[in-house]
Amino acid sequence: MYNNPFKPYFTEIKNIVEEKNRMKRLLVKALKNRFEMAKEDAIALAKTVEEIFNGEEEIEDMTIDKYARALFYELQKEKLLKLRREEYKKKGKIIRKYYWSFNNEVIREVAYEQNREDPYRIYKKIPKEAWVAHLEYN
Repeated sequence: MYNNPFKPYFTEIKNIVEEKNRMKRLLVKALKNRFEMAKEDAIALAKTVEEIFNGEEEIEDMTIDKYARALFYELQKEKLLKLRREEYKKKGKIIRKYYWSFNNEVIREVAYEQNREDPYRIYKKIPKEAWVAHLEYN
């Protein structure tokens, strides 16, 4: 019987891929829960974020465009992404680099949390025009 010497490596790679797929599903659930999005929108947003990361665990802020950065800041506000700063000296000047990464712990928590009951949630569903009309008549 042939004993494949690479089997442990294949198993490790398989586990890594499975964990990444699991985190993709959890990110969709977290986006859906935190932003009260439709599932299709959460899937599209998660895909966009994953494309920006391009399979990396961490990406440098300078490599993303301003629209992606704006999105990342919104996700950071909800603690779904983390921003790390690195400082070093170059030619006597302090240089700062920033790196984005997924906050997997919070993504897991938010993905599994029950919908937060907001007592004022009903008001979010009322169109702005109704509020304006109400103010004009009063």
